[in-house]
Formats: sequence, C-alpha cells, structure tokens
Amino acid sequence: MTKKLITLSGTTTSAAEAYRALRTNIIFSDGDDRLRVLLVCSAAPEQTNDSKSYVTANLAVTLAQSGRTTLLVDCDLRRPMQHDIWGITNEHGLSNALVSGDELRTMDVGVEHLSVVTAGPRPDNPADLLGSTAIESLVTDFRQKAEFVLIDSAPVLPVTDAALLSVHTDGVLLVLNAGVSRRAHAERARDILDQVGARIIGAVLNNAPVDPSIKLY
Repeated sequence: MTKKLITLSGTTTSAAEAYRALRTNIIFSDGDDRLRVLLVCSAAPEQTNDSKSYVTANLAVTLAQSGRTTLLVDCDLRRPMQHDIWGITNEHGLSNALVSGDELRTMDVGVEHLSVVTAGPRPDNPADLLGSTAIESLVTDFRQKAEFVLIDSAPVLPVTDAALLSVHTDGVLLVLNAGVSRRAHAERARDILDQVGARIIGAVLNNAPVDPSIKLY
C-alpha cells in the first residue's frame, strides 16, 4: 500500500504544482545536455525523517506522469525508505547486486512509466560498496533502462555515501526542511559536494508555509 504522496492524492494542490514546476525545470535544462541521472539528498538527518525520500518519490511520479520512463533507485543503504513509501518488499535490492552480483530487480509500483529499485538488506560496508566500480557500472545500466533516473541517497554530512554517488550523476538536488534545516549544515554539505566536483543544480525547500491567497486555476 503506497503511503500518501501529494502527486498522487492531491494533484490540484500548490505542492503538487510545485513538483510539476520542478519537473519542467529538469526536463528542459541544458538543451541537449539535459539532466538524466539526479541524486537527491539532504544535508543532515532531521526529525522529520527522510523528507528527502518523499521528495524523490513525488518527483519521480511527476516525471512518470509526463510519459517519460523513470527509474527511482534507493541508494540509502543505511536508512532506506522507498520500500516503505511504496509498500513493497525490501528483501532483494541494490545491496544484493553490489555484494553478490545478483541481477538487479526493478519493481512495478502501480504508476505508469515508473519503476523502483529498493535498497535491499543493509550491508556491513555501505560506503565501500557505493565507492566501488560496481556502482559505476550499475549507474551506466540505469541510464539504459530509463529516460530519467532518480537516486535517493543518505544525507551528506554524517557519511560519505552521497559524495561518492554524486560523481556518477548529472546533478544533485539538496532537500532542505523549512524551520528545521540549519544554514551551517547546508553550507557544509555544499562544500563537501563541491570538493568532489558534484554539480549542485538547486535546492528543494520542503514543508514551507503556503500562502492561502494564491489559488490554482
């Protein structure tokens, strides 16, 4: 059972429209050199618990709703959330492919044009796996499977996972929570990503207050 995603349950809301605006910016960015593989991460773990995972899921839905094949990959091997959001099993996923070389399984989540790869069982050495040549090969394979690939990653500050993954992507979206995320954390995360040559394409401010005077037509 899919947990509530605003892009599926509240398609006429301002929040859903904000995701569609983000989708438009991504699709039409850079002309021929468009963004196809995106890493979505937060700066630090927050009490709201993985809003970056919900942002990733909602963005994946909007891309799929535009008729573009989309692959959502849960690369947060420490605290994965996508299987919980979509109500699917996490018994087999990315970690199995990285540890044992098992065939990668994509799962149908009931949204046309969208498939999900779960994180799989937690491995003992997430950073080593995400820094291996195997992950580079898998990302190359992801590019062949879909027009857009969204990678849900662990937060930047506590571990190196996001920095390691970012070098294989076309861009990074940093998710910040209004009233929760700290400016110092965001700046430090930006510096870490800059150091590895990651391309930060923007930030998503989640849970921001909505002006009720703005109406959608």
